Amino acid sequence: MLVPLVFAVTIHEVAHGYAALRMGDDTARLAGRLTLNPFKHLDWFGSLLLPALLKFSGSPIIFGYAKPVPVNFHNFHDYRKGTLLVASAGAAANLTLAVMSGAGFQALLKYGPIWYDSFIQPVGMDLLMMLGYSAIINSVLAVFNLIPIPPLDGSRILAMILPAPLRKQFFRFERLGMLFIIFLLFTNTLNRLISYFLDPLIKFSLGKDGLAFIFG
Repeated sequence: MLVPLVFAVTIHEVAHGYAALRMGDDTARLAGRLTLNPFKHLDWFGSLLLPALLKFSGSPIIFGYAKPVPVNFHNFHDYRKGTLLVASAGAAANLTLAVMSGAGFQALLKYGPIWYDSFIQPVGMDLLMMLGYSAIINSVLAVFNLIPIPPLDGSRILAMILPAPLRKQFFRFERLGMLFIIFLLFTNTLNRLISYFLDPLIKFSLGKDGLAFIFG
């Protein structure tokens, strides 16, 4: 689970930085953050400690995050369009990776009888499980980050829709947003809302046989 999680949060942040570059801001590039090297992006709490805490607390949702890439929104050619594009880029990247991982997982599972009894069985099983967990983790990140609570990406998308006076008031909530999110996670309050969108996506990515294989 750790390998696809690290790759998922890395892709998420690189997507933000690349989208910002396309819209006129090269802050992430100058900071050396447009790289797939995970060590440039990992956050000790969000990438390691938080997933571990969620796992050992019995939370049905395991997720993490990386260090946000630096973005100067005032450098955008079009502030509103640029903000919307950058905010949605991370979730779009995770959604794409979830579908691609799911396709690879289903293909490998379908042809399991060919490789399962061969000498590549150990490698095949590891790859199969990593693809399956990649589909799940990227689905979780895509859906979770679109929740409109600061500082999640969904909050910036919502802010661009709100009138300017309400937008300023909304961003004042950002300092307490992460504490609120963690509280909702540990009290399982977000589970029903997230599952409403997440379950169909995971079912599509893994397929019927894949769901039975991963979850029993």
